Amino acid sequence: MFKDQSNQLRILPPTEGTLEKAARLLFEGELVAIPTETVYGLAADATNDAAVAKIYSLKKRPQFNPLIIHFAEVEQIKPHVEWNEMAEKLAHTFWPGPLTLVLKKKSSSSLSLLATAGLETVGVRIPHHEVTSLLIQRAGKPLAAPSANPSEAISPTSAEDVRKGFDPETPLLIIEGGICQGGIESTIVDLTLETPTLLRPGLVLPEKIEAILHRPVQFLATVSSIKAPGQMKRHYAPDIPLRLNVTAVLPEEALLAFGPFPLRGAAKTLNLSRSGDLAEAAANLFAMMRELDTPLFSSIAVMPIPSYGIGLAINDRLGRAAIQKEETCSLASR
Repeated sequence: MFKDQSNQLRILPPTEGTLEKAARLLFEGELVAIPTETVYGLAADATNDAAVAKIYSLKKRPQFNPLIIHFAEVEQIKPHVEWNEMAEKLAHTFWPGPLTLVLKKKSSSSLSLLATAGLETVGVRIPHHEVTSLLIQRAGKPLAAPSANPSEAISPTSAEDVRKGFDPETPLLIIEGGICQGGIESTIVDLTLETPTLLRPGLVLPEKIEAILHRPVQFLATVSSIKAPGQMKRHYAPDIPLRLNVTAVLPEEALLAFGPFPLRGAAKTLNLSRSGDLAEAAANLFAMMRELDTPLFSSIAVMPIPSYGIGLAINDRLGRAAIQKEETCSLASR
């Protein structure tokens, strides 16, 4: 991994020199933290098993949880997947952007089996961030890149979030790319089933996908097996408990408010959007959760968020974040 003279995490500006250094590290099988329009990603050469294994190791991520593979253009994707008409329509409309398509993987694909968790399918997307697009082109390889944070923890929306998420002695190059505009992970749609299926809600809304495909999109509330990132029962979680849809707040709690009338009485309050704008709330979600995630508070109380539009994605993240570790252990033992 990247190691500066102080043997610590290092944030570097997105200069030509930084991109050249990052591309070289990726070629050598090391990890690089990259900016995207959704959240920061922990990237590795998606064709290198050993490099991908370092992602799972650093994140402490379950190896049955597949990774999204990032490309710079559609023509780079086609050698790896069974491309179809639905994929063509959605790619033309939403790429580059926060949409991941799950497609059947070609047997001839060079993608790491570890990156796809041994599945016959793979999630692919083209991120809408100039720095990462340039890096993918310079590296000459697709990049496996889950969120750049320990598994189950709050996703990072800034380079500084990435730095704080890992041990200071971790030798890792982090490319500065500004604050992520979207703030939550990509929408994931499975195109391998008879009916297009929403595996994870995000910034690209189901109704917009339906309008392009001229057919309904189904959403599976429960899954029998994990086919894409973000389907783990517990995910995006702070260290302290999270209470959802609160109508009253305790004095020792922090409050994650929404709308012009935040509840009173919390030890500290942050408002996702005073105007009730769901897009603004999505962009602020992880950063504000991270700021309130401190032992100074007994828990984080969250005011109700409307469950329509981007609110579906926000509530999906909050619901998974609210699951306690004890519950996931209990579910795993059943």
